[in-house]
Amino acid sequence: MKKENIFLNDWERILIGNAPTEFLLEVFIRTTLIYLFLLIILRLLGKRMNGQLTNLEMAVMLTLGAIVSPAMQLPDRGLLSGVLALLCALTFLRVSNLWGFKSNKAEQVIQGTETMLVKDGIIQLHTMAKNRLSHQQIYAALRNKKVYNLSKVKRLYLEAYGLFSIYEDSEDRPGLSVFPPNDQEIQSIHQRPKEASVACSNCGYTVRKNEAPATCPCCEAKQWVEAVI
Repeated sequence: MKKENIFLNDWERILIGNAPTEFLLEVFIRTTLIYLFLLIILRLLGKRMNGQLTNLEMAVMLTLGAIVSPAMQLPDRGLLSGVLALLCALTFLRVSNLWGFKSNKAEQVIQGTETMLVKDGIIQLHTMAKNRLSHQQIYAALRNKKVYNLSKVKRLYLEAYGLFSIYEDSEDRPGLSVFPPNDQEIQSIHQRPKEASVACSNCGYTVRKNEAPATCPCCEAKQWVEAVI
């Protein structure tokens, strides 16, 4: 549309556009049909589309929005092109899932693999950096599962579909608190170990206070804090 044909008081163009008024009824019909067909496609895509999405499922979900919009609103686009694109998205996801089911290697390439972020109470910093995660994201995931001491974590995995899986250690050992250090009131729920211990504030490595080296042997950080239970 040429700029000399654009006027702020042109309410017919603003509200209806350049299409005839009858096209509003056509938009309603198009939207209804595409919406019903989209519901069928989502049902065929499976229950996973309603839960936490994998990378592949997220890509298909984002593609669906781009597919249905032109078929509903553009007068020069027919419904069949939108329906065909939806069927292609369905076929792509089904074939990819079948390929991943038959080949572990293909599944790892398409879906990704889990990543270990915490091992025996110690944060795996190189893995955390590789996945572009911060300490606060890890601490928030632990607090969400009511785990308040890093030493209670036997393993913490970042799953391929983005959720955290936490496996607790049955033993109570001193470790790094995952509460905000400036919230002294909440810190009071922790117990102090019988033998004074300190934890590395960077990775959670814990050692007796009288044996603490100048730098952490795991990450070479120099800041130690009081370990708690």
